[in-house]
Order: sequence, then structure tokens, then C-alpha cells
Amino acid sequence: MSTTPPVNVEHAHKAITSDLLICEHCDTVYRRRPLARGDVARCARCHAVLERHQRIGLNAMFALVITVMVVFVQANVWPIITLGLNGTEIHATLWGIIIMMWKDHSQVVSVLAAATLFFFPLCKMLVLGWLLVYGRKGQRAPGFRPLMVTLHYIGPWTMSEVFVLGILVSIVKAQLYFDVTPDIGVFAYAGLAILITVFSSIDMRQLWDKIPESST
Repeated sequence: MSTTPPVNVEHAHKAITSDLLICEHCDTVYRRRPLARGDVARCARCHAVLERHQRIGLNAMFALVITVMVVFVQANVWPIITLGLNGTEIHATLWGIIIMMWKDHSQVVSVLAAATLFFFPLCKMLVLGWLLVYGRKGQRAPGFRPLMVTLHYIGPWTMSEVFVLGILVSIVKAQLYFDVTPDIGVFAYAGLAILITVFSSIDMRQLWDKIPESST
């Protein structure tokens, strides 16, 4: 007489749900299928992006985070532009500009600049680094769920590329009144904007699948 082995209901449920995709905009459920290079899965109802093919793994993402952090520190330490007038030169850094705006009664603008150019990018990189340190070992980091939600909400608020464009426009206009020289900081911010653009092309939702809950 044969016996049927016991079924682990929890594992069976995870196996089923891991093959499903749910549109976060209209809640339509789809069966996940493997994506080829360059493929994008879209919702048939609302055309939202469900999933993209990802070539980059956890180790590569961690290396990219470290690179971004190094460039981020350099961009915030080095001067962005040098303004010259009558033999006097002023070396402007990001925080020097923010403090100047605060003193000139532009507190709202200075707070937004500090948040979108410093605190939000720094928070994003620190959170990602924390998740990937554990994820590379096949474990979910402490606070994985709330941190993934945090990444979702702060992602659109990292605006280094907008800042670089604004600096370039300011340099062109300021040359009418000052001797303006771009410093190494602006090139560091340009590199940071490129790296953040690369990050924006990576679907961070893949961490839910690449770091399974059963590994905690």
C-alpha cells in the first residue's frame, strides 16, 4: 500500500504565486513567462509595464551602487563652478549654493534642492546597498518589505540630471556678467546623472523574486 507524501501548503502557495504577475495599476493577473533580451511585458488592459528583461544580476547591481556612492561623494565635495569678477573668484559647491539660497529667503527652493540632490539619492543608495549586501548571500535584509516600499516612493525624486541641465543653463547665462569656469564637480554630477539613469532602467521589483522570502 503506497502512501502520499505530505504537501507543504506554504511552499506550494509560494510556487504558484511566484509564477504570477499582477498589474499594480489595474490588478489584472497574468502568468509569468521567460523574457528574451529587450522584451517588455505590458498589461493588455492598461498597457502598464509589468516586467522587463533584466541582464544585470545582484553582484553587478552592488558594484554599481558602490560606484554611484564614490561619484556621489566626489560630486558633493568638489566645487561645481567658479565665478570670477574683478579678480575675485568664488568656488561654488552644492551645499554652498543651498546655504546661499536659504540666506536669500528661498527656503523652499533650498529644501527641495537639498532633498532631491542629496538626501533622496543618498537614501536610495544606502537602502539598495543594505538590501544587496544580504541579497548577494541569498538572504532578505532586515526590514526588506518597508525598504522596498521606500525605494518605490523615493525613486522619482532623485533629480541629478535636472540639476546638471540647470547648471549648464546657468553657466551660459552667468557668462554675461561673470567669468564662469565649470569645475570638476559639475562633471562628477554629470557622471552621477548617467549612473542614476542606468539605475532608473533597472526594475527594482526583481529583488522580490531574486531574493526569495524562504531564504530568511
